Parts: sequence; C-alpha cells; structure tokens
Amino acid sequence: MLVLPVDLTRNQANACLKMLLQGLQSEPGPVVVVDATALNRFDSAALAVLLECRREGLHLGKRVAIRAMPQGLRDLAGLYGIAELLPAA
Repeated sequence: MLVLPVDLTRNQANACLKMLLQGLQSEPGPVVVVDATALNRFDSAALAVLLECRREGLHLGKRVAIRAMPQGLRDLAGLYGIAELLPAA
C-alpha cells in the first residue's frame, strides 16, 4: 500500500509523485491501494498526482484505487469530471 502525506499541495506535488511512482513499481499484484487517510491539506495538485500515478499504474498493468479519500478531494474530482478515474479501494 502507498501512503499519501498529510499535506499535498503544489509545493509537495513533485516529491510526492516521485515517491508514489517508485512505490508503484515495487508493489506486487494487479491492484495498488493509495491510502489517503492522513491527507488533510490539499489542492488540485493532489488530483494531478493521483492521475499521474493512475496513468503509470496502467502502463505497468496495475489498477490504482484510493482508500479514504477526503470528501473535499472527492468533491473536487467530481467538479473536474474525473471522479470515476480515481475509484475507491
């Protein structure tokens, strides 16, 4: 399981994405869960990070699912019309 940090805004996006992509390659199995339980402060960069993680997962033949996505982030994904691309674990 991959874990998101407490803060995921534009300032943390590159470092978080790098960490997630490294973890994605080492995760076994066809489904990789990204745990968003700790995520407390975020902006639209969090969605960009999750979408890139999803894209790379598909490239590796894996499906990415999000656990405990905060309601505000779910609402933002819905607003952008991408909620279905980030399924719940």
